Amino acid sequence: MDPIVYLDHAATSWPKPPEVFEAMRNAMEEAAANPGRGSHRMAVKASRVLYGTRKTLADLFGVKNPNDIALTSNTTEALNLAIKGYLREGDHVIATMIEHNSVRRPLEYLKRTRGIQVDYISVDGEGQLDMQLMEGAFRSNTRLVVCSHSSNLLGSIIPLVEIGELVKRKGAVLLVDAAQSAGMLDIHVEEMHIGMLAFPGHKGLLGPQGTGGLYISPDIDLEPLLHGGTGSQSEAIEQPTVRPDRYEAGTPNTIGYAGLQAGVRKVLEWTPQHIYRHEWELSQYMMEGLQEVGGLRILGPALGQARTGIVAFVSERYSASELAFRLDREYGIAVRAGYHCTPLAHMASGTEQTGAIRASVGISTSRGEIEFMRKAIKEIHS
Repeated sequence: MDPIVYLDHAATSWPKPPEVFEAMRNAMEEAAANPGRGSHRMAVKASRVLYGTRKTLADLFGVKNPNDIALTSNTTEALNLAIKGYLREGDHVIATMIEHNSVRRPLEYLKRTRGIQVDYISVDGEGQLDMQLMEGAFRSNTRLVVCSHSSNLLGSIIPLVEIGELVKRKGAVLLVDAAQSAGMLDIHVEEMHIGMLAFPGHKGLLGPQGTGGLYISPDIDLEPLLHGGTGSQSEAIEQPTVRPDRYEAGTPNTIGYAGLQAGVRKVLEWTPQHIYRHEWELSQYMMEGLQEVGGLRILGPALGQARTGIVAFVSERYSASELAFRLDREYGIAVRAGYHCTPLAHMASGTEQTGAIRASVGISTSRGEIEFMRKAIKEIHS
């Protein structure tokens, strides 16, 4: 049975707005040449697609110069570019216990290969961060603070404004993983003192998979993650210094970025404030129903508290994989089970041995779909 209730928006949003399909089709028909590699009309159109996408993203995130946004294939690539391109031997990094493996694994790799030092700041059972612990973790060689804006397991939201002010005061750089917040929470890179912002195109920004990006402050220079052709400074041996070419070697996903631009335009039309309110109300309605079922434990912030549209829970009667399987096969409800690539957050929530079920809503999710999911959980546990 094909999913009739899609509750896996934290992994990728679905369905995409019709405008995304139209933009991708138009780009395939009219702008499918290689951008920056030729002066003919179709190549110029392709270049305009990429710049238009950067401009629209800049409008969303408060970026002054669109060329400070490097387009990537996903958040993971963006985070690897930021972390590996910025840190040097002996640097100290502060991260948190809600980080995704896309942050943790590059950091652990650099611990082994470059001798960097990393402290992971603990969070409470709801995923809330203690700012005093973070401030106390700074050292004389602290050069980078990496924070997930919202936990992809707990749905908790960190105090990004306070963190940005702290990091600025300490003279470090703030890298934000916006995988679960871009398009749903207000983000302004200058007002929040964000040095680098990694984001996906295929989640809250409503674009296709294979798209994402990294905002890089003009005060920061990164070592490129990839080296190769850019269409600019082709006579040079080294990677170009001009942005964004310095960070975008190889033929880009022009068709996908056309879809991303259309998705971001829809976000700007609806506004992140409206999207957040919609998802928050649905998450609260879901939690109310789950609380009526015996033997369930809901993870993350309590009912009524701020959270993104993620509700994870564990069952005393069924394993996460069994419950997710039954929801899919018997009811056509798509959720995700397991460890969600965030073992640190599972340690914080006490679910490192069991994993969890994660149901996540999006702007297209309806109250009726949540009601159907609530009834399905009750029937399975009856």
